[in-house]
Amino acid sequence: MTIQETAAWLKDHDCYLILTHKRPDGDTIGSAAALCRGLRNMGKTAHICPGTGETHLFTPYLEGLLAPEDYQPDTVVSVDIAAKGLFTQAGQPCLERGIDLAIDHHPSQEFFAKETCLDAGRAACGEIVYEILKELGQITAEIALPLYVAVSTDCGCFQYGNTTADTHRVAAALMDTGLDIFPLNKRHFRTKTWARLQVERLITERMHRYEEGKIAVAPVSLSLLDEAGATEEDMEDIAAFLGQIEGVETSITIRELKEGGCKLSVRTSGGLNATQVCAILGGGGHAAAAGCTVNGTMEQAEQAILDAIKQVEGHA
Repeated sequence: MTIQETAAWLKDHDCYLILTHKRPDGDTIGSAAALCRGLRNMGKTAHICPGTGETHLFTPYLEGLLAPEDYQPDTVVSVDIAAKGLFTQAGQPCLERGIDLAIDHHPSQEFFAKETCLDAGRAACGEIVYEILKELGQITAEIALPLYVAVSTDCGCFQYGNTTADTHRVAAALMDTGLDIFPLNKRHFRTKTWARLQVERLITERMHRYEEGKIAVAPVSLSLLDEAGATEEDMEDIAAFLGQIEGVETSITIRELKEGGCKLSVRTSGGLNATQVCAILGGGGHAAAAGCTVNGTMEQAEQAILDAIKQVEGHA
């Protein structure tokens, strides 16, 4: 559906439950919070599915928006979710029930919902939610705050290659509501815990470099986190860290999972398509930022992703 069709669809429905994805980032949390507030401003009943698993950085944006235990929605909407495997445990029953509308910006969208509003050219799902809410009414500062978090975090405070002129236009429009972006930028982009600094130190010491430094791989084991005194709260956007190193065109962060296996995040800036690489291993995402989950040890995961890169480069 188009932006206009999606806005009309939202007008015609009510009793919303909004779903976010596993290991939620600022885009899914901010998009959900803004959509929830926008729908409420229209007089609709709207809640966000609890059990998001968000870190403390994003908890404030969910205040007063989570659904009560006995809430029974008539309409289920997912934001920033491209694949069925990304639904939270709390969201699984809704997936079984059926998703009524998916709002997303990932080219790897699986089209699991009855209706889909997709714009893969957008840097953030928050940009799409902004356009939808603009069709439905005034964008207030209260709505602009989580939208700015959504947009700014998914483009690395407007530094990543996915940033477009439209991204800046949306951010400017949000600022025009009277939103003070300074505390948001400081919170999300200019503040690090001591434990996070120790994680970055250990990654720098133990990373692997290939192709004369064009490829950098950071294995992040559970023991590394223990050594740094770090928790999940300290790991927000760790996948972007290696990309700051001069000469790195492809950076790969391998996170060891408690339940077994590894979560891989791939970031590229030199022409390699990250989605094509991760798709070989069952994942997806964007051309410059994608991810996948690999069974096995961290060493096996590293070899698997390096092999996938060679395979994609060989077909280029």
